[in-house]
Amino acid sequence: MIRRSRLLSAALLAAALAVTSGCSGDSGSGAEASKKDPDKVAYITAFGAVGRDAFVWVAKEKGYFAEAGIEVDIQKGAGNAPNLTALKSNKVQFAALDFTGAVIQSGKGEFTDWRAVAAVHQQTLVAVMTTKDTNIATPKDLEGKTMATGKGSVTELLFPAYARLAGVDAKKVTIQGVQATALNGLMASRKVDALGTFLLSRTALANASKKEVVVLPYSDYLRDLFGNAVITTPGLIEKNPELVRRFTGALLKGLQYSIEHPEEAAQILNKAEPSYAVPSGVGEIKAMTPYVAPVGGAPIGFMDEQRVMRTIAVMQGAGLIPAGLTPDKVVDFSFVPKT
Repeated sequence: MIRRSRLLSAALLAAALAVTSGCSGDSGSGAEASKKDPDKVAYITAFGAVGRDAFVWVAKEKGYFAEAGIEVDIQKGAGNAPNLTALKSNKVQFAALDFTGAVIQSGKGEFTDWRAVAAVHQQTLVAVMTTKDTNIATPKDLEGKTMATGKGSVTELLFPAYARLAGVDAKKVTIQGVQATALNGLMASRKVDALGTFLLSRTALANASKKEVVVLPYSDYLRDLFGNAVITTPGLIEKNPELVRRFTGALLKGLQYSIEHPEEAAQILNKAEPSYAVPSGVGEIKAMTPYVAPVGGAPIGFMDEQRVMRTIAVMQGAGLIPAGLTPDKVVDFSFVPKT
């Protein structure tokens, strides 16, 4: 009896070992599946390799893309039109750019084959910037003055709408379109009276001019406008929405980490772009941090459909785009839901 009991126990143990072995084999198959070749995509930054775009290098360095099964080729952007062209030609699958500028271009029928999937900045970072010695302290003071902007930039495109809401006669302001990289030098040498630029350039202008800087944000009057956004094509959304979801999630993790650890994010950026100094990166990341988190506790990246609708209405009211554009033509709201 005892012998039979021992034989039965041995048989049960052998069976248990066989099952465990089988489970180990299944686990190994799952591990192998997780090691499949990553999806390869290309992403282009909003503009160059600067603090406001550091988060993509952070996402790559911290392994967020790798965890999502994605290998990313990061390219340096040069503004809306070049970035939209790169997306349209499939040289990149994802891009960052100024959302409002892209809405204007879509509304005018210039670039329509794109959709925003996440916001980087919840408010536009466009601003008028000058130095205190110009005595420009309010928007009205711009009348009779010369303002340099990036040629064809969203700053230039939006100025008539900003001027109208701020009580400025736009016809009395001379707009000088130049290369964006020349802006701070023109202001420092007082060849112009003001700049149409981005809030994050404040420190750079102060360093270049050695003077106190005065900032007049467009968001004081254009409150519903988003800043930079992450975009892709409707074709990729339809073909591989899961890839878009994984990419967006990994990128936003990089954005979250960057604003929580600006010094480390700036060092990661400096490793990718040694010519860009760490202090500059830290300053720019800290400057943009207040503009990243949505109000009301929504997750980073969230885009409110009503705000997008109001953005379109503002652009139409300013005569920048004709009627007919709707939010679904410029944003896919499914990738960063409110809750």
